[in-house]
Amino acid sequence: MFKINLTLIAFICIVCLVSCKQGGNPPMPGFNDKDSDPKAIQVVDEVMAAQGGRKNWDNTHFIAWNFFGNRKLIWDKFTGNVRIEYLKNDMKILVNINDGKGKVYKDGAELTQPDSLAKYLEEGRKAWINDSYWLVMPFKMKDSGLTLKYLGEDTTAKGAKSDVLRFTFAGVGVTPNNGYKVWVDKQSHLVSQWAHYKDAAQPEPNFITSWEDYKSYGNIKLSSLRGPDRSITDIYVFDKLPDSVFTSFTPVNLSRL
Repeated sequence: MFKINLTLIAFICIVCLVSCKQGGNPPMPGFNDKDSDPKAIQVVDEVMAAQGGRKNWDNTHFIAWNFFGNRKLIWDKFTGNVRIEYLKNDMKILVNINDGKGKVYKDGAELTQPDSLAKYLEEGRKAWINDSYWLVMPFKMKDSGLTLKYLGEDTTAKGAKSDVLRFTFAGVGVTPNNGYKVWVDKQSHLVSQWAHYKDAAQPEPNFITSWEDYKSYGNIKLSSLRGPDRSITDIYVFDKLPDSVFTSFTPVNLSRL
């Protein structure tokens, strides 16, 4: 009986250890754990912890931001509803990124023609994919279809010692051939720089830019600066927002919510 109890206790301990490890930052279904480097996985788990932790990220309900002065977005992470206001033309898109349904206001009127409506709802979905990745990529480093490789240590353009990771994708998103190199600061464990490759196989990146100006929004940290000429402004995190934000074209003043 004593041996059985010891075996049972040992088994329970192992289960608890595994559960605790996975509970810290479990991968999304379809993440390529098999081909990803253990060191790279360790680094992205440290990033998640440094930015507030997986629990706080999962519990973050609404995020709003101004993407480089081109669009204002409000995202309901729980439902997939997104409000997109274009700042350089008269268009508003209210779309659910999960089912593609929604409505569009353009040039002074709501669109009703099915083909035009479908076209702009898909445009809005793609805009959210792009704009949200520029803001919250560090929380999405164990997403479906992603493979992580550890490239070693390097310094950023500003001299910060960093661990360098390589991201490649398979069968996900609208640009699955893209690739990224990501520098993670060895002291802060925050993403400090990234390089974008339009084709992951190309030898040189299309651009390299820094990630700077981290601040706390709600219970998570977000970076607003992407080098000297790209700034993500008007960042807000909310626990509650009125339903009308995602159902009405009436202007929204986030500073009053």
